[in-house]
Formats: sequence, structure tokens, C-alpha cells
Amino acid sequence: MTRLTDQPAWQALQAHAEAMKTVHLRELFATDAGRGEKYTAQGAGLFLDYSKNRVTDETLLLLLQLAEQTGVAAKKGAMFAGERINVTEGRSVLHVALRMPKGSTLMVEGRNVVPDVHEVLDRMATFADRVRAGSWLGHTGQPITNIVNIGIGGSDLGPVMAYEGLKFYSQRDLTVRFVSNVDGTDLTEKIRDLDPARTLFIVSSKTFTTQETMTNAASARAWLLASLHDEAAVARHFVAVSTNAGAVTGFGIDAANMFGFWDWVGGRYSMDSAIGLSLMIAAGPGHFHELLAGFHEMDEHFRTAPPEKNLPMLLGLIGLWYNNFFDAQTVAILPYDQYLAYFSAYLQQLDMESNGKHVTLGGQTVDYQTGPVIWGQPGTNGQHAFYQLIHQGTKLIPCDFIGFMQTLNPLAPHHDLLMANVFAQTEALAFGKTLAEVQQGGVSAEQGPHRVFEGNRPTNTILADKLTPRILGALIALYEHKVFVQGAVWDINSFDQWGVELGKVLASQIVPELRAASEPELGHDSSTNALIRRYRAGRRAE
Repeated sequence: MTRLTDQPAWQALQAHAEAMKTVHLRELFATDAGRGEKYTAQGAGLFLDYSKNRVTDETLLLLLQLAEQTGVAAKKGAMFAGERINVTEGRSVLHVALRMPKGSTLMVEGRNVVPDVHEVLDRMATFADRVRAGSWLGHTGQPITNIVNIGIGGSDLGPVMAYEGLKFYSQRDLTVRFVSNVDGTDLTEKIRDLDPARTLFIVSSKTFTTQETMTNAASARAWLLASLHDEAAVARHFVAVSTNAGAVTGFGIDAANMFGFWDWVGGRYSMDSAIGLSLMIAAGPGHFHELLAGFHEMDEHFRTAPPEKNLPMLLGLIGLWYNNFFDAQTVAILPYDQYLAYFSAYLQQLDMESNGKHVTLGGQTVDYQTGPVIWGQPGTNGQHAFYQLIHQGTKLIPCDFIGFMQTLNPLAPHHDLLMANVFAQTEALAFGKTLAEVQQGGVSAEQGPHRVFEGNRPTNTILADKLTPRILGALIALYEHKVFVQGAVWDINSFDQWGVELGKVLASQIVPELRAASEPELGHDSSTNALIRRYRAGRRAE
């Protein structure tokens, strides 16, 4: 197989990038009056303006050729067909099956998995409706008013992001909270003011052995029993999202209240499975199904739209352009909607756990950059924090701006002011302000250089009519498939996460050393040994 850096399109892109590094966006817009309308695409209710990027028709042609030469279309087809493209774990990658409508067919090893998905969704909906209506009663006969999701990673980041994203649509007499950190402070603060008799815990762990999740679950169980004093209470106040029936029932949860999913659902792609039970309870089954419909609409757009009009393809290839040919190390995701406060954090796991890889599918060390660092904050908050560096710093930071034409909370003049900032920021980043323009305003020669904005900073702008469940689903799926495109070009496995394992293994070895009654024999490096001894000494001083 031809190495990525030896592909003809890669070689051509390297030469093209050298020429483009001296081209300014001012020049590109000045020579093409229709550029702002030309470099756009839309699908699944989303509109993408990518005109404020250092790209030309030649750039896009070469990027699309690179996608063709690296087999992105074939890899996409293999994913949608249920082939085992997660080669290191021997698994299919079928989060797309989680949002396929009833009556659809997706065969995996001779079995249509779509009916299985909807069987779980139907059970979730029945349970969610009972909790929302107050007919699911706790051990003392009182209705549930508090939902606490206990998970970590994909079992937390997806549900908490989507819950905050759809809070406008949620049932407000329900208190919904999320616990993930094994730091006892997280659980303590989340349940401090809750009534155990009205609290339902959702323990989300596929294996029901995840250390952080099960530690929090055990402490939550102890908290509940300290108040209700009856082991039978556990079955009325805990449900599980898991596949380990033995461990679930051993914990005291009724197996009838266990909601499963499948090994072809990766953790960071699982929020639209049973992992989203907390969201379904909060927002209701109808809104949850609308979310799934938005996911599916973007799935179909990605599957069928031609590459040059395909939103995930364009977003992925443009990101790769800066990552691999302009040495951009990070990407800022900047949603201008407070409901999307957790969106950038969610995308950190989606992108960085997927494409933070250093070997190819064949096990060879790569000689090019793979996944970027993902970060960001919502709305105008970031403008008063880190935009200074984006505008006038020495680092090239591509940015995705996300905005909505209509607000869910009309409060004049807030939304016009918010969206004015979206358009102003992308304009300022693209075109900047020259020294001559600065001096025209009467600024002194000494002050002038400090007021100059170089511009030529790339941005994408993603717009939708309104933040609805359907649009949120489409937006998440857009980034899921963007990650897929980049991983496919880089020839890496975007669907395993071995990088999270070593620290967990070492931590499990260190825990008994921290707790040992007598001084343990330590076999780590000198730094780790010394830190463990210092910690033990500090604990003895408590």
C-alpha cells in the first residue's frame, strides 16, 4: 500500500501549500466577488460557509483527490455495511444503526440489528414515560424527582452535553445531574441537597466494572441505604445501562431495569443508545427520537452527497489541510449558544480519543501529524479570554463558529448582538487591520504596530435555523463523520482507545500500595516511588 506521504495528491498539496502560505484572504476575496456564496454547502439543516479559509478550487480538487487516493469512499461504505473496520478489537462500527428508523435493515453477520436497537429504545421510552409521569415510585412510595447519571467518558460526556443542549425542551420539575469524576467531591456535591427517597441513579457502564463508575455507584448505594435502611430499596432507586447482567443483579438492580447495547457501539459514539437514558427521561421520548432523526439525516447526507458538497468531507479535509500542511496544532470549536456550553468538551473526546493515534492500521509509525487538540468555549465568553491569542498571537488556530438564526429565548436585543459577534469575529479574523488602516484612525507610529491585526486566520461558519433536537443530532453527526474522514485519510483506527488503558492498569497496581497498612515494597521509578511515600506520609498526618 502506498504510504500517505507518497500519494500524488499529498505531494501536490505540499507544493501547493507553500504557494498558499503567501496568499492572504484579502486577496482571495478581492479577486473573486462571489467567493462568499461559492464556497458554501448545506445538508441536514446545517449551512456551512468555508469561504474564509485559505483554499481555492485547486486546493479543494487536490484534497478531494487525496480522499480518493486514500480510499475514503470505500472505507465509508465498509462502515455503513457493518464490516469490522475496528481492526484492533475485531468489531464493526455501527453507531449509525442506533438512529436508523424502524423498518430499516442493516445486516451484521446475518442479523438485522435495527429491530434490536428499537426494542431497547421502546423499553427506554416506556421507562422514561413512567418516571416523567410520576408513576415510577421509589421505595417509600414517592415519585422520582431527581435523576443522577453515573458514568465516565462516553457514558457521561455525551449525555451531559446533550442534556444541557436540550435543556430548553426538558421537564423542569425533574432535577438531572451527572457524576463522573472518581474524586469524592463530585458525587458529594451532586447529591448533597437531594432527597434519597426521590432520587433515581442510572449507572452507565457496559461491563459494570469501570473503576470510577462503580466506585461512585457503590458510594451512591451506601448514601441511599443510610437513609432508607432496606436493601430492597436499591431496585427502586437504581437502574443500569450495561450488558453484564450478573454484576447488575449482584449490585441489587432488577435485571428488568437493565438497558443494554452492543460491542459495535463505541463509548464516545454511544449517547444515542441506552447511554442516553437520562436525556430521554429529561427531554422525553419524542424529543429523543427527533435527536435520532437529526443524526440519521446527517448520516444519509454523509453517505450519499457528492464529496464536493458533503459537509463532513469538506470539514474533515479542510481541517486536514491546516493540520498537515500548515502545522496547525489545535482547532477551536466556538458555539454561540449557551445551551452548547459542553459541546467543545464533548468534541474533545470524540476527536482526540478517536484520532490521537501514532500508528497506521497496519501498525507502522506515522510520519505525519494526526489528530489536533480540540478546545473552545461558548459565545462571547471566549472573546474576553483567548481570542486575543487567536487574533494577534503567533499560532495559527483554525476555528469553527456555530450560530443560529433564531434564539430559543427571545430577549431583545441579545440575539442580534450575539450573532453580530459571530459575523464580526470571522470577518476580523479573515481580513484583519493593516498598519495603514490603523494609522488612518490617528494612532501614533509607536502605537500602530500594537493595533495591527494580520488577519488571514481561517474560520468555518456553521449556521442553522434554531437549536432543536433534530439540529443537535445533525451537528453531532457532522463532527462524528468529520473525524471519520480524517482518520480514513491518515490510515489510522479511529475506533479504538488503547491510550487510556496503561494509566488505568498502573493505577490499579498503585491503589493497594497507597492503602497498605505497612510500608509496601515499591517497584516503580524513583519519582513515582517518592510521590507514593510522600502521599502515604501525608495521609498518616490526617
